[in-house]
Amino acid sequence: MKAVAVSLIKNQFSKLLRLAEKEEIVIMRHGKPAGVLLGFKSEDDWFDYRLEKDPRFLRRIASARQSLRAGKGIRIEEVSE
Repeated sequence: MKAVAVSLIKNQFSKLLRLAEKEEIVIMRHGKPAGVLLGFKSEDDWFDYRLEKDPRFLRRIASARQSLRAGKGIRIEEVSE
């Protein structure tokens, strides 16, 4: 993770966006974190990010976990190929 000042973001955005493909860039304002610049190496990375933030997907995951805790479901070892 790399930290950069807002002024550097303004002046070198393209360069920092390319760097963000490899690591998160923390944007600092007056020495304090103000945001994060994330880059995506591929469209799959972009899809994964969107999926991880999708409230509908998160609700489905929570529901599935609740069902498993209630004993509704089967272990992966029990699934035949």
